[in-house]
Formats: sequence, C-alpha cells, structure tokens
Amino acid sequence: MNLDELRNIDINDISSWPLVIKMAAILFICAAILVGGYFAFIDSQLEEWDTRKQEEEKLKQTYMGKKALAVNLPAYRQQMEDMERTFDSMRRQLPSKTEVPDILVDITQAGLGRGLKFRLFDPLPEKKKEFYAELPIKLYVLGSYHEIALFISDLAALPRIVTIGNIQMAASKSGKISMRATAKTYRALEVGETTGKARKKKRRARGR
Repeated sequence: MNLDELRNIDINDISSWPLVIKMAAILFICAAILVGGYFAFIDSQLEEWDTRKQEEEKLKQTYMGKKALAVNLPAYRQQMEDMERTFDSMRRQLPSKTEVPDILVDITQAGLGRGLKFRLFDPLPEKKKEFYAELPIKLYVLGSYHEIALFISDLAALPRIVTIGNIQMAASKSGKISMRATAKTYRALEVGETTGKARKKKRRARGR
C-alpha cells in the first residue's frame, strides 16, 4: 500500500478499505474497548478490593488484640486480686481518725524512750489524698547520734506506717546532736471523706 492509496480511502465506505487498514481499525477499536472497560469497571473494583483488604487487616489486628486479652484474662484477674489484697493489707496499717492521737503518743514515747529531748512537736494540718490522709509533724529533738538513730529505727518498726524526711542534723551548744525533721503518719479516709477523684475511680471500677 502506497501513500496515494491511503489518500484515496473513503472513510464512509469501510468495505472499500484495504485489508491492512481494516485490521488496524479493528485492533484499535478492540484496544479502546479494553482500555475503556478497564477504567470503567476493573479499576474501581481494584480500589474497592484494596479498601476491603485494609479493613480485613484492621479487623484481624482487632481480633488478635481481643484474643490476647481473653487468653490473659485469668492472669489479669489474679493480678487484680493480688493488688487488692496488698492494698487492704496496707490500708489496715493506716489508723482510723480516732486512732491518730494514739499514734502521736507512740511517736513521742519512742523518742522519750531513747532519751531524746523534744524541743518541737508540731502536728501540721493533714493533707487528704485519694484514699488516705497524710499527717505531717514537725520535729525538733536533741540527743546523741546513737539515740537519734535508734529513734528513727523505732519509728520504722511501729505497727502503723510512720515515715520521716527532711532531716537536718547539727551539733548543738550543749554537745548534743540536734535533729529537725518532718515525720509523717497516715490515716484511712472514712466514708464520705474520699476525694472526688477517688469516687470517680470507684465508679469506673464498678462499671467494669
């Protein structure tokens, strides 16, 4: 086929086209149909398939997470029971409101029993926490280093929790050692005394 034959092709009369042109036209039309069909149907289905695949992966991850929780649920329950027992044990070491004066007496007796002289014993206003109240006590005592050390040891050995901090020690004019410190004892909050934050935690725990 030469250039003149191509120029003389009647576009409106397909039957007169040379065989090569007919074949080329058919191939072009088939290719156009395939490309159009791909973008019209297959491409959108591929996008949907990719979206479904991502959703399936998320569901698998969610399932595996819940499965792990279900498998470990007995262990979690055991841990919660252990924590509750530990909390109850510690709570029993906290005096009630009526027992606080006895604890203060125990602290002073522990110091006097070791030969210390109290220059200051000042209970400060208590500070309420979530489930307990903290009762700080300013101390200023005089004694030997050995007596002070035994006093601190005795406080740690009391059946109720007593801690001591902010310790400042110095030699006094009398030749004794002076100690300024803050002792802290704690008491359990009674019904109706718990803070709003603690009550919210309890409500959330009951909701579970």
